Amino acid sequence: TPLVAVGTEAIADTGLGSLAQVLIDEIPALYESQSNSNSQSQIGNTGVTSVNLRRLGTNRTLTLIDGRRTVQTADGSRNISLNTIPTGFVDRVEVITGGSTAAYGSDAIAGVVNIITQPGKVGFGFDTRGGYATNGGGEELTADADYGMNFSDGRGHLFVAASYAKQEGIAPTDRDRASLETDFDYNNGELCNEWSTLTGSDQCARDITPADWRNRSDNMPGGVFEENSSNPIADGGFWYDLDGVLQTGWVEDRDGFNVNQFELLRVPDEQTAAAAKIEYELSEKTKAYFQLHYSRNTSFNTKTPENYEESDNRATIDPVTGDPGFILVGAIAITNPFVPPIIAANSGSSISWDRLMVEVGQITTDNTRTTWRTWGGLQGSMFNDNWDWDVSAGYSQFEQYQIRSNEIDVLKTQQALDAGFAADGVTIQCNDPEARAAGCVPLNMFGVGSITPAMADWIRVDPIINPTINQINLLGFINGELFDMPAGPVAAVFGAEYTRDEMDLRVSDGLAFGGVTFNIVPPIKGDIDVAELFSEVSFPLASNLTADVSARVSDYSPKNVGVVVSYTGGLIWEPVDGYVLRGNYARAQRAPDLTELLSKRRGDFDNINDICDGATATSTDAGHANCRLDPAVAAVIAADGEFEDDNVGYGPASGNLDLKEETADTYTVGFSIAPSFLEGLRLAVDYYDITIEDAITEYGHPAIFSNCYDSSITFGDPNFFCDFLTRDSEGQITESLQPQFNLDELSTSGYDVALDYLIDLRGNGNLQLTAHYTHIINHDQKFIGIDGPDEVDNMDLNNGIFEDVATASLTWRSPEHWRVRWRTAWQGPIIDDPGRVADHLERFAANDALCAAGDAGCITNPEVPNFLFYPSYVRHDLSASYDRVLNSGARLNLYAGVRNVFDDMGPLVPRTGDSLERGVGGFDSKYDGGLGRFAYLGVAMRFDD
Repeated sequence: TPLVAVGTEAIADTGLGSLAQVLIDEIPALYESQSNSNSQSQIGNTGVTSVNLRRLGTNRTLTLIDGRRTVQTADGSRNISLNTIPTGFVDRVEVITGGSTAAYGSDAIAGVVNIITQPGKVGFGFDTRGGYATNGGGEELTADADYGMNFSDGRGHLFVAASYAKQEGIAPTDRDRASLETDFDYNNGELCNEWSTLTGSDQCARDITPADWRNRSDNMPGGVFEENSSNPIADGGFWYDLDGVLQTGWVEDRDGFNVNQFELLRVPDEQTAAAAKIEYELSEKTKAYFQLHYSRNTSFNTKTPENYEESDNRATIDPVTGDPGFILVGAIAITNPFVPPIIAANSGSSISWDRLMVEVGQITTDNTRTTWRTWGGLQGSMFNDNWDWDVSAGYSQFEQYQIRSNEIDVLKTQQALDAGFAADGVTIQCNDPEARAAGCVPLNMFGVGSITPAMADWIRVDPIINPTINQINLLGFINGELFDMPAGPVAAVFGAEYTRDEMDLRVSDGLAFGGVTFNIVPPIKGDIDVAELFSEVSFPLASNLTADVSARVSDYSPKNVGVVVSYTGGLIWEPVDGYVLRGNYARAQRAPDLTELLSKRRGDFDNINDICDGATATSTDAGHANCRLDPAVAAVIAADGEFEDDNVGYGPASGNLDLKEETADTYTVGFSIAPSFLEGLRLAVDYYDITIEDAITEYGHPAIFSNCYDSSITFGDPNFFCDFLTRDSEGQITESLQPQFNLDELSTSGYDVALDYLIDLRGNGNLQLTAHYTHIINHDQKFIGIDGPDEVDNMDLNNGIFEDVATASLTWRSPEHWRVRWRTAWQGPIIDDPGRVADHLERFAANDALCAAGDAGCITNPEVPNFLFYPSYVRHDLSASYDRVLNSGARLNLYAGVRNVFDDMGPLVPRTGDSLERGVGGFDSKYDGGLGRFAYLGVAMRFDD
């Protein structure tokens, strides 16, 4: 199967401290999964850096260290963080594309990332590097040291390495773009992009400039009360400005608060890692080996203080029955002693409110991750040294401790808002005697700074997530030659492997049972084990033709998986020296992981677009006829004329004990050439096709809405898609549940091109051209909906799947000391969402017909929807290094570079609006993530024995 290797020189030339980002930079088939530029809003993934091969998911990309499995470093998926191993410990990284389950086991559907450690290195070395973003923020510091030695007259070898890396965050104030307030939708009548503006009314983009854009919130530090009131005194609502003055005449986009100003563009991260390996020859035929790895990663993410309002629903789980529910914080009674008289006199029986809870503090996520890995074994030879054997045992443990600070307890807030005077007529107290006995402090929501420290302490909650994951791995194999064929010996490997993964996810009650301003994170405790037998055999059919076959029989513990068989067959043919043809077929499987099997409702806030948005009494958009059959939606239409989507996007996922294994068929066909007439040239082209049946995934929110509201089943008849959706009394979606299922099919195909050309400059060193290009032909998801098979095209920015990605570098090496490299990375144009494209084309076609007919409804200057078509993106990097041997014998290396030489941070990606992809501060991690031009400088020394 095709293999790409990234060595220490390429790693050094990138100037990056993250091994995952190095691989993504060098290999177009690899994509980012988790990083500190895309995990700002995630529950527990800040501090994780992992990769995703073919965009088939981290669960389908198997990450190994020296060919061995390692414990996952996040509780929600099979993420393996690549920053848990010291950089100096790494010799190279090999990426094997295509189904490799037969060779390596479950999870290798897309391929394998194998980190290979340094072999036999001796001497002492260190490397320190510093860098900064020229636009501010993002400073980095890394330090690596390693030492290797032989002992016992060369029978033993010891190698140890340690590293420290610190990446500072990027604040929104560090980038001008982050100050833009982006909130838009498309006006189907005017065929223009409407933006929220200072006046409080939407205006077409063609009539305004970005300076007019507004995206303000009614969550003010002093509160907004009776918003949209028709009372002539309130005139739209009461509110406290930032100086604490009570005002009337509230207009949100004029008077509101920009709550996105707190969101970091990049989360700060600090990591320490150390590793050691030892090998010792017990005899001429037997060697013992042992490795120990340790890493500790900390990340601290600061976010906006909690946005809170009287209609906030928070999910709950009954601790006795396990039934899901919701708790509503509720409005403030006009009899509450804290209510200003003017507000009490101009309200009904209760007061609606919205508030930014700044006195409680900014929400923070403090993550500490600790990973231990260890394995040891024996290897030797037998049968007159014709066969080698290897047996080993490994144990790994990962633990995460996360404190999510300054969330709010909804029940305690209810109790604190229900306040009145005590018997003395002066003291303000909580009305509920049980709450008073528990220490309830009445809550004053009116005015800037009105919430005292004691009030904040009563409602504040700091949820804790504390998963521990253990892995045991036993591995044994023998390899040698079975027999001779006319073209040569038949090589074979036979082996057995046992792996057991255990998870114990502990959480505080507020996460387990809900009722706090955060997601529900259910506790999980369980294990999965698998016992396997495997074999690989290579048959030399001719001097230039080899057939390779492999098989693995695996017995998994989950009830619906059991015994599965993976197998691979491949041919390598070299008809002419330097010209190789290769083909490979693989049947690969992936068993469900612990979270996919065992997790109960696990909260998440997604981008959810309600199909009923814009529904009126006569609208004919897809699903709107059935939307009008929903009593809550119909009531809003009757009262306001139109239903507007205003949900917060709560889309919890859940596991499924009935899951079975995924099964994939993978085909790779390609060729490589190294022609003798053009010395130094190597070219490889490989086509791949991967189809995964029974893929473990969830129905997307658009699929749930369309199958519920826009299917052949009359709304109200049995329709399990509608069971996933819950609306409140105002018609807003309070939950769109996404359980895990074995859906129909996930498929992708494309081809990779790799070029390497080394040119001898005859006394002036050499010049090396390296290029990698990946073209994706398709990346589709098919599932069975109410009306039959549905197909979803995943090639869009929201999924991060670019049709074309390429990298190229030109490196000059002088005869003695210098190495200079210019590198270019390119991503082709991409769309935001295929559904939006289809709607756009339909609208424009209808308008063209009106114009052709001379209809007065023709729009002569229609606007293409904003943020639907994104252009290609190019980034250029320059690096240089100077290497020489000092008089002392030590080797000195000085290096420096600039990433993103021309400071191109990619296109603006809005935070809110019609677009499916949402950027943080207008930046997207699939482009530059807001880092911009980054300069670095480093020095390395090597003292060889």
